[in-house]
Amino acid sequence: MAAPVADAAARSTAPIRLALIEGLSGPLGNGGEAVFRNLVWATERVNARGGVNLPGGARRLELVRFDSKGSVEESLSLLRAATDQGIHVVLQGNSSAVAGALVSALDKHNARDPLRRALFLNYAAVDPALTGAQCSYWHFRFDANTDMRLAALVEVIAQDWALKRIYLIGQDYSFGQHLREQARAMLAKRRPDLEIVGDELHPLGRVKDFMPYATKIRASGAQAVLTGNWGNDLTLLIKAAKDLGLPTRFYTFYGNALGVPGVLGEAGVDRVLAVAEWHPNAGTADSERFYAAFRQRFPRPQDDYLHARMQLMVEMLVAAMEKAGGDDPAAVARALEGLRLDGRALGVAHQGWMRPSDHQLQQPLYVSIMRRAGEAGAPHDNEGSGYGFRTLRYLDPAQAELPSSCRMVRPL
Repeated sequence: MAAPVADAAARSTAPIRLALIEGLSGPLGNGGEAVFRNLVWATERVNARGGVNLPGGARRLELVRFDSKGSVEESLSLLRAATDQGIHVVLQGNSSAVAGALVSALDKHNARDPLRRALFLNYAAVDPALTGAQCSYWHFRFDANTDMRLAALVEVIAQDWALKRIYLIGQDYSFGQHLREQARAMLAKRRPDLEIVGDELHPLGRVKDFMPYATKIRASGAQAVLTGNWGNDLTLLIKAAKDLGLPTRFYTFYGNALGVPGVLGEAGVDRVLAVAEWHPNAGTADSERFYAAFRQRFPRPQDDYLHARMQLMVEMLVAAMEKAGGDDPAAVARALEGLRLDGRALGVAHQGWMRPSDHQLQQPLYVSIMRRAGEAGAPHDNEGSGYGFRTLRYLDPAQAELPSSCRMVRPL
């Protein structure tokens, strides 16, 4: 009769596994590996202080890699594999198309198999539909969505009265398609005088030579480019613009990481802008300690890719599990709703609260511009490039917040 008791004890102290379903190989694999490093550091920090404190004893976090190669079909197969293994938390973000498929599949799975339910924590898939028309009780987004990021960029664009002509370019999937539509709408409202001289989408992760696109941008006479491109699609686009000697400004979602500053060099100074929840030159004492600790853990310049939201995501998950008294997905979801966390006491230079109505994290946003490292406001560079970013505009959570359109269906 002792075996069931022993089994229960073993389960109560077993690691809490987190399934990272992400493209860790292929053309956009560099982005997946950068995410993996962030999550490794986040789980290591939790484990270093003893793990997740639960009534049956502290439990460590264990990050399990599932390489989707960026494929929707492979991601769905890996979701089944993760839930078959009894994993209750799934992490993904580097594709809104994948995220949308995972939300739909997880809704069905959780309704069909309540004993093997799972939560989906999203750190980077920013299509607003994921917390809007497709919002789900089982999905929580920790990145600012497309509209929130775009609104911050448009605020800066709207103040540049010398700017008369802008070019829109993006990746041809749900995120890029939505960004294109919203950019037109927001620019028409905030800067009706601004002429959109180009507007196109390109295949995601398949373009090897962006010179034809850069040539179109030059021919259009655009003074600025607005793009949501990420990974190699952003790096290769800006490299092509640099090779053509284009004087255009780039308003980007992700221009401050994954090789872009190093590719641009001097040509990017005062020309490449980015929007994010945090950046290494945020300038506070907490930020300096946070960044120094990450660089100590990952000292190679090519590994210098830190996102505060991913660190806060893991800390909020831990706080929710401790509040729920375990890792049951339904209980953890209830605990996450409305949760507020200031990560500074935990070594994370970020804070936010999870809006219950749509499970969209409300958090600060920074719009920053590329500068030479060491100049005022930019003491740190990115990836050893010699170039960093200086804050142009800071929005607190209330300023960055947008209305919710979600009609949440909660389980009985």
